[in-house]
Amino acid sequence: MARSRQETMEENRAKLIAAGRKAFAEKGYAAASMDELTADVGLTRGALYHNFGDKRGLLAAVVTQIDGEMAARAKEIGADAAAGDHWQAMLAEGAAYIEMALDPEVQRIVLLDGPAVLGDPSKWPSQNSCLVATQRSVEQLLDKGILKPVDPEAAARLLSGAALNAALWVAASDEPKTVLPKAIDAFRAMATGLLAGR
Repeated sequence: MARSRQETMEENRAKLIAAGRKAFAEKGYAAASMDELTADVGLTRGALYHNFGDKRGLLAAVVTQIDGEMAARAKEIGADAAAGDHWQAMLAEGAAYIEMALDPEVQRIVLLDGPAVLGDPSKWPSQNSCLVATQRSVEQLLDKGILKPVDPEAAARLLSGAALNAALWVAASDEPKTVLPKAIDAFRAMATGLLAGR
């Protein structure tokens, strides 16, 4: 049975994202050749432009994919670490997100090239999804009286921003494994200030 045009387009888009992800991880955004990348998956530059507009658009799609994977992984780690304790889950998620800055693919694509090419990460759609999830968690903690009375959006923005900036610091450091525990400790100390009764 012949594949539909939509299926072909989705397959081409997935091929280009996978090829872009590989090229950006191995060579970095600046050195990644769009001609090589498209040829590697049997497509043309026209397919790249049709699907993403340009190389920058492809990077945005790759960053969105990786950022989504990071959020899912952090959520899973938080759930595993906390055994139903929503506060500990939130702390574990933040620490997991920061720790992912040691992953070479995350480091290069999301935390180094992403901001350099795409601008402020807090304005990326994938980061906004993380912010919405964090705000929901904050609202649940407020409803249970676990947190001090605080604006949930403000708290979510500060928690998300702290985790993101800590990850950016780790990624840009000459000694990321030395910086990582400092970043996680400071993140936990700052977040703990939101607890009721502190």
